[in-house]
Amino acid sequence: MASLLLEDGRTAHSRFLIPINLTEDYQCQDEAPMIHKNAFEALDRTLNNVITCHPGNTIGSLFGGKIVVFDGDFKQILPVVQNGTRSDCVYATISSSFIWSKCKALKLTKNMRPTLGCQSLPARDIKEFEDWLLDIGEGNLGGSNDGEAIIQIPDDLLIQQSVDPISDLINFVYPSILERFNEVNYFQERAILAHLNEVVQEINDRILGIFPGEEMEYLSSESVDEVESVFEDFDPTLYSPDFLNGIKMSGFPNLRLVLKVGVPIMLLRNINQKKG
Repeated sequence: MASLLLEDGRTAHSRFLIPINLTEDYQCQDEAPMIHKNAFEALDRTLNNVITCHPGNTIGSLFGGKIVVFDGDFKQILPVVQNGTRSDCVYATISSSFIWSKCKALKLTKNMRPTLGCQSLPARDIKEFEDWLLDIGEGNLGGSNDGEAIIQIPDDLLIQQSVDPISDLINFVYPSILERFNEVNYFQERAILAHLNEVVQEINDRILGIFPGEEMEYLSSESVDEVESVFEDFDPTLYSPDFLNGIKMSGFPNLRLVLKVGVPIMLLRNINQKKG
């Protein structure tokens, strides 16, 4: 987030050239992930190697004596360990590293996000929502559990007795969409979050259908490059254009893009972060 929002922002991959595949003994040479504890430990070893010759630096001091600020919330997503267990994910966090004992934890005391755009709501309602979110994060709701629990969602956050909940949700989040979609801040101030790509696509298709005008279809791939095949008996004729353009991959936009005039497009990834 910092690399995208800050002027001249860079990711740890780009700035410190730490590799993606890390081991406990690795030192920075190429690129970098930002979450697994091995990445921070690699940065610590590299800075110590670079700065040990400085007169005021103590050999073995954390990050070569430089001040490093970690930002995050352990109530949110932990490092993803491929085929790992729950304990593997916990062990990969920065709090399981030797670095953690030398860190000073600073806590934010006020949740600013619920107050944005909610000036019309009573302060008591905002406070109740904040406390509910905090109780979920700290595991105080749903009784004793081992990572899974049933949470009772307040009635005022639910769509009650709806024949078509997705349409009702769209109408609630995007009221008068055809009259207001040309307003500069209309789409910047509202969004629908979904936990599955399939649901995201369904909502996008529903909203696209609301817009008037002719649909324009853009396809990404029509053939398979035989050079990249790892199979000797590879037959590219087995993969039709319809199949290729129907592929949906996590982290990538769909290979089939349908647009209309006036439909907003969100840029998901900045190709050249160094140039902003």
